[in-house]
Amino acid sequence: MYPMTGAAIGTLIPFVMTTFGAAMVFFFRKEVKEGAQRIFLGFAAGVMISASVWGLLSPAIEEAEAAGTPGWIPAAGGFALGVAFLLLMDTILPHLHPGLKEPEGMSSSMKRSTLMMVAVTLHNIPEGMAVGLSFALALQHGDSTISLASALALAIGIGIQNFPEGAAVSLPLRREGLSVWKSFAYGSLSGIVEPIFGILVVLVAGEIQPLMPWLLSFAAGAMMYVVVEELIPEAHLGDHSNSGTLSVMVGFLLMMVLDVTLG
Repeated sequence: MYPMTGAAIGTLIPFVMTTFGAAMVFFFRKEVKEGAQRIFLGFAAGVMISASVWGLLSPAIEEAEAAGTPGWIPAAGGFALGVAFLLLMDTILPHLHPGLKEPEGMSSSMKRSTLMMVAVTLHNIPEGMAVGLSFALALQHGDSTISLASALALAIGIGIQNFPEGAAVSLPLRREGLSVWKSFAYGSLSGIVEPIFGILVVLVAGEIQPLMPWLLSFAAGAMMYVVVEELIPEAHLGDHSNSGTLSVMVGFLLMMVLDVTLG
C-alpha cells in the first residue's frame, strides 16, 4: 500500500465517525445534555493530548535523530508553528462554537449554522494532518517509529472523539431551525477536511522528506492548541467538573494503551 493510499484510508475513519455522530440528529432533537457533553469534551481532550505526545512528538523526535538532527529542534519548532497557525486561524476566521451566542474571529454576516460548522471544521484540520502523517510514515518504512497498527490506533482514537463532535454540530443546527437532512449534512461535512488535509500534508512530506518531523510536530501543536483553548475549558463548565477531569484522564489512558499495545 502506498503512503498516499494509506493516508486516504486512515483519514476516512475519523470522517466516518463524524458522520455517524451527525446522524444522531435522526434520533434526537435536543442537544446533548450538559453533563454528557462535559464528558465527551474531556474524553476528546485526553485522546488528543495523548495522541500529540505518543503519536506525533515522540516519532518526530526519533525521525529527526535518525536523520542526524537534534530531535528537540523540529519538535519544538514545529509545535510552535502549529500553535501559531491555529491561533491565527482562530483570530481571523469567523466561527461560532455550539452553545455560545457570540461568534469569534473577524465580524461576518454568515449565518449561525455556517459559523458553527466553521468552528468544528477548523479544529478538525490538525486531526486530519496527524492521522495522514502517521499512516504515511508507517507505510514509508516498515521499521518506522510509527507502526501501521499504531497509526490505526491514532485514527480510531480520534474517530471515537469525533463521534460526539458530529452530534455537537448537527443537533444545535436542528434546534436552530434547519431541516434534519441539512443538519446531518452540515455535521458530516465538518469532518471532510480531515481526509483533505491528511492527503495534502502527506503530499508535502513526500516531496520534501526532511519536513516530516516538522509536520508531525506541527500537527501536535495545532491539536494541543485546540485542547487548551476549547476542549478543557468547555469540559469544566458548571459547578461540578469532576466528570470532565476524569474523562480527560480516561481519554489519555485509552489512547496511550492503544498506541503502546498496537505499536
